[in-house]
Amino acid sequence: MHPKTREFLSDWARDNVARGKAQSLSEAFAQGFAEGFARGKAKGMSEAIFIVLDARGLDVPDDVRTAIGECSDLEQLDAWVRAAATAQSARDLPNV
Repeated sequence: MHPKTREFLSDWARDNVARGKAQSLSEAFAQGFAEGFARGKAKGMSEAIFIVLDARGLDVPDDVRTAIGECSDLEQLDAWVRAAATAQSARDLPNV
């Protein structure tokens, strides 16, 4: 009994493998993990900002809440976390 070789079933798969553009499963997993980790970290940092502001008794206007909640720039979020500790109001956070 000889093992059968299996061909790709679609032209798309055959073309991508032939061009060397098919991404390995481990590369796809690593990329997806990194993207998910960054999104999760950004969400956690934005929640930390809201927690600090709330603990200090500061109201967060809707437009500020939206800007912080939609931000994915980890450096900007880090700056806002630090500023939240001493800001007189949520509007005092830089670049909001």
